[in-house]
Amino acid sequence: MARGSELMRGSPPGVSIIRSLRGKDWSFSSYRYAVLLITFIAYTCYHASRKPISIVKSVLYPEPETVVVSNPWPFGSVFIKEELLGNDKSRAKNKGWAPFDGEDGPSKLGEIDVAFLACYSLGMYVAGHLGDRLDLRLFLTTGMIGSGIFVALFGMGYFWNIHTFGFFLMMQMVAGLFQATGWPSVVAVIGNWFGKRKRGLIMGIWNAHTSVGNITGSLLAASVLQYGWGWSFIVPGAFIFLGGVLVYLFLPAYPEDVGFPCPYSLGNNQQTDPGDLEVQNQSNTGSQVSSTTRRSVGLFEACLIPGVIPFAFCLFFSKLVAYTFLYWLPFYLSQTEIGGAYMSVKSAGNLSTLFDVGGIVGGIIAGYLSDKLNARATTAATFMYAAIPSMLLYRFYGGASMTWNIVLMMIVGLFVNGPYALITTAVSADLGTHSSLKGDLRALATVTAIIDGTGSAGAALGPLLTGFLSTKGWDKVFLMLMIGALIAGLLLSQLVVTEIADILKRTQSASTQCFGGNVNFLSSGSVFQH
Repeated sequence: MARGSELMRGSPPGVSIIRSLRGKDWSFSSYRYAVLLITFIAYTCYHASRKPISIVKSVLYPEPETVVVSNPWPFGSVFIKEELLGNDKSRAKNKGWAPFDGEDGPSKLGEIDVAFLACYSLGMYVAGHLGDRLDLRLFLTTGMIGSGIFVALFGMGYFWNIHTFGFFLMMQMVAGLFQATGWPSVVAVIGNWFGKRKRGLIMGIWNAHTSVGNITGSLLAASVLQYGWGWSFIVPGAFIFLGGVLVYLFLPAYPEDVGFPCPYSLGNNQQTDPGDLEVQNQSNTGSQVSSTTRRSVGLFEACLIPGVIPFAFCLFFSKLVAYTFLYWLPFYLSQTEIGGAYMSVKSAGNLSTLFDVGGIVGGIIAGYLSDKLNARATTAATFMYAAIPSMLLYRFYGGASMTWNIVLMMIVGLFVNGPYALITTAVSADLGTHSSLKGDLRALATVTAIIDGTGSAGAALGPLLTGFLSTKGWDKVFLMLMIGALIAGLLLSQLVVTEIADILKRTQSASTQCFGGNVNFLSSGSVFQH
C-alpha cells in the first residue's frame, strides 16, 4: 500500500519494524484492535500507580493491636480477619511511619491525596491543550515514564529513611502533574480511531482499564508490602515505566500516521465504515493530510460546545465519590468491624478490589444502556441516584458479615463507577467530535481535559474532606458521599429532560410509522394521505 512520506513521519518505530519484517501492512480493523489494547494497558498502568498510597495508609498511620482469628472466611489467607485485644476499641499504637504516625496522621494523608489530585486537576487543563498540539504518542510516553519515576521516588523515602512531610508532598505533586497527561491522551487516541456508532458500549468495555488498574495496583502493592512499604510504590512505578516504553514503540495515535483517514474527518463528523476507509486509503492516498496539519481549538471555544459544562460539573461530584472510595476504602475496611472482627492491612487491600470488579460491570452496563437509549445524561443521572441508597445500605449493613460486605460493596462500585466511566469516555469523545466542530479541528484532548480536569478537582476535595471527617466518624463521610451523588445527578437535569423528550418523540414517530401508514402529521393538526 503506497503512502506519502508525510503520512509516515508519525509511525511508531515498533510498528515500522514489524511491518517491514512482515512485508505487508495491517488492515484498519487490526490497527483498531491494537490501539484498544495498547491504550487499555497504558491507562491500567496509570491507575495501578495511584493505588499504593491507599494500601499503605494503614501502615503509615498506626493500626490497632490485633490478633489473627483462626479459620478465616472464606478464601484462607486472602481475607484475613483480626480482632482487637481485649474490649478496648481505642486504637492502640503501632510504630507507623513519621510524620504520619501522630494523631494528625489521617489529616496528613488527606493532604497528600489532595496535593496529588490538585496538581492532577490543574495539570489536566494544560495537558489537554498540549495533547491536541503535540504528538500524542510522545506526550503519553513522557507522562508515563515521568509518573513511574516519581511514584518510585515516593517509595524510596522508606529506604532512605526520610521522615520529612515536604518530601512526600513534593513527590505526589510532581507525580500528579505527570499523571495528568494520561486521560486526555488516551481518550483522544480512541476518539481518533472510532466513530460514534456503539461508542458507549465499546468505551464501557474499554474503560474497564480503570478498575483493572485499581485491582492490579492493589494486588501489586499488597503483595510486596511485607518487604517494606517502599516496595509498594517501586513495583507499580516500574510497571507504568515499562508501559510508557510499550506506548512509544507501538501506539499509532492517529489513523493518518499509518496511512488511514480519520473516521470522522471525511465530512462533518459523519461515521464512515472501516472498509470504506481502506478503499479510500488505497485510491486517494495523495489527498490525505497528516495529523499534524489539523488545527486545535482553545479552552474557551471548547467550553462553548453544548453539554461540556454540565457534564464537567457532574463529573466533579461523581469523581468526588469515586476517588474517596479509591483512596480510602482499604483504610475504611481495616478500621471497621466486619462480622465482629477487623481485617489485616493486606487483606483489606485485597478485599477492596471487589469494589472495582463491580465498577467494571457498571461501566459496561452504563455504556450499553446509553447506546441503546441514545441518552448519555439520563443513564449517568440514573446511576448516580441509584448510588445513594446503595451507599446507605453498605454503611449500615456492610459490617454485618463478610458476605453482605462483598455483595453491597460490588453494588456500590457498579453504580458509582458506571456514570464516572461513561462521562470520562463516551461522553467526552462525543463532545470532542461534536457536530458544531469541523472535521479538521482537534478538540478531543481539550474537551476531555476540561471535563476530567473539573472532575479531578472534586476527586481532590473528596479524599481531603474524608481525611478530616473520618476522625469524627464514618457516618459523616458517607453522608458527604450521598450528598455528592445527589448533586451529580441534579446537575444533569436539563439534559435529562431534553433526552427524555427526544426519546418520547422517537417513540411517537415510530408508532406513527407503524400504525399510521404514509401519513404526515402537521403542526396545525391537519392530516394528509399520500
